[in-house]
Amino acid sequence: MRQDNGGAINATVRRWQLTETLRALRESSGLSIEQAAERLRKGTGKWSRSKLGRIETREQGVKRHDVEQLLDLYGVDDQGMRNWMLGLASTVNERGYWLALRKDLPGDFHEFLSVEAALVALREFETMVVPGLLQTADYTRALIYGANPGMGYEVVDRRVIARLARQQVLARPNPLRFHVILDEAILERPVGTPLVMRNQLQRLLDTSEADHITVQVLPKSAGATPALDGPFSILTLPEPIPDFGYAEGPGGAVYIEDRAQVRVCTERWGILTQRSLSPSDSLDAISEAVKTYTQPATARDAE
Repeated sequence: MRQDNGGAINATVRRWQLTETLRALRESSGLSIEQAAERLRKGTGKWSRSKLGRIETREQGVKRHDVEQLLDLYGVDDQGMRNWMLGLASTVNERGYWLALRKDLPGDFHEFLSVEAALVALREFETMVVPGLLQTADYTRALIYGANPGMGYEVVDRRVIARLARQQVLARPNPLRFHVILDEAILERPVGTPLVMRNQLQRLLDTSEADHITVQVLPKSAGATPALDGPFSILTLPEPIPDFGYAEGPGGAVYIEDRAQVRVCTERWGILTQRSLSPSDSLDAISEAVKTYTQPATARDAE
């Protein structure tokens, strides 16, 4: 895939695409990092095994002329591939539309925000709240005030706007494929007024009608499951970037890139998918939850 999903590809994604493709090209050429570095040292520029290794692991940037040397070494003659790779190298430091929105967001969230705009698919398990991509403005505002009672109104308002802006990934021409699993407790935990909760749950019902959005509910009757380890996400970016995991906790955000650990996350997701209610039954459960936030008329009102 060489499209940018409607212009949403950003610096983080371009860097992933560039370095992952360079690594794949080296491996397909049959060269180890040591062998590639040895051949590069015979040409121009300062090359070493550690430099090439840092480039492939994104610990060091790579310049356009370095990419040209690597493409030559790996025998890449296809002009379309070369132009694409050199284009990535030239624009790797450009940042996306989200830059103006991140000012008032938690620092740990900035990197995730830079990736989210370019996601192809997202699998997310939540235990406490409705995911940000499916939140209503009132639900978001109630959450922020609940977690930060002393936060100023203007800051809260900007955070609400930023969260709503993020939701454009679900409405773009080539929308994000979003599969979310909600712990049943989320349906029972009141956030804001009954009206806020009722509208939020109705939003879940409405968005679930879209082909690219799947919502499942993990019932309490599921018992002990991988859910006990807490919320997590599996992020799918454009090829050739491999899936990676993401989790948030009191210590901040954690990115899971190790292939073995990502496989564990995928296995956990598979178990949760099986133990959760089907999408159809999940919608029934959400519909029932909506009724609990409908305030019945009192005896006095009836009179």
